[in-house]
Amino acid sequence: MKRYYFYDRDSCEMCGSPSAGHKVKGLRLNTSQGMRPRKKTGIAVAVQQCSECGLIYSNPLPVPMEINDHYNVPPESYWREGYFEVNKDYFSNEIAIIKKLGAFQPGMKVLDIGAGIGKCMIALKQAGLDAYGFEPSKSFYERAISRMGIDPARLKLAQMEDVDYEAGMFDMITFGAVFEHLYHPAEMLSKAMNWLKPGGLIHMEVPSTKYLMPRLINVYNRLCGTNYTTHLSPMLSPFHLYEFSVDSYKKAGEKLGFEVVLHYFEVCEILYFPSFTHPFFKRIMKATNTGMQLMIWLKKK
Repeated sequence: MKRYYFYDRDSCEMCGSPSAGHKVKGLRLNTSQGMRPRKKTGIAVAVQQCSECGLIYSNPLPVPMEINDHYNVPPESYWREGYFEVNKDYFSNEIAIIKKLGAFQPGMKVLDIGAGIGKCMIALKQAGLDAYGFEPSKSFYERAISRMGIDPARLKLAQMEDVDYEAGMFDMITFGAVFEHLYHPAEMLSKAMNWLKPGGLIHMEVPSTKYLMPRLINVYNRLCGTNYTTHLSPMLSPFHLYEFSVDSYKKAGEKLGFEVVLHYFEVCEILYFPSFTHPFFKRIMKATNTGMQLMIWLKKK
């Protein structure tokens, strides 16, 4: 059984505005709420949305007593065998964006935060870049070295709260699908900015506050007579603690010394809805920028 302590929030983690004035969107259980939410029981936390920057977060924040209770699982339990193959196009879109932004230099140092089994580090190396990374899950870290051939001198086993690098060491940092798992995102972003050279880039993929499907499921939950929400999943897989808006980053950038230079939305997969409805919803999300994932690029001033 997972054990938690609960951290009360008095302000937004990204912009700092007082949480007392933030909207409560509903309660999130520590289990799937399913088609019959009124029959579900469990531990629930409130989910709020910042009135200043739009950040969606749980309050209180549930923090596991042991980080491995969430993330120390075999990589094979997540994906089929093909996941361990590095497709030639892996991270190619991001490489193209680096070039488009005029920041690509052969041999430039790039840090992969939450490196997983090392696929991004391999893709970066194949593109002629000098790749480093760290990964908090021991099982993923071990597979990166033993199965993917990652150099252990370039990959650390550590949480972001505990790891450190020299100031200005990197030309670029990528978070991938990581930032939504960090307990104090702006604090960790400030730390990453210190590792980045002036003019350097940070790339992130994060859950979007504008994602259409949770909003539809929230309506269903209200019709069922509950105040549950499907935003976030702080105590069940995939353990998302935040959903972000572009304004979340713009407000944080005013304090931390960076600017948003590019952003776009990706539809990604659709869960919990019949497959025949997916083409319809995908067209709507593409047309209205209400897809699941916010892709955002930051530049250090």
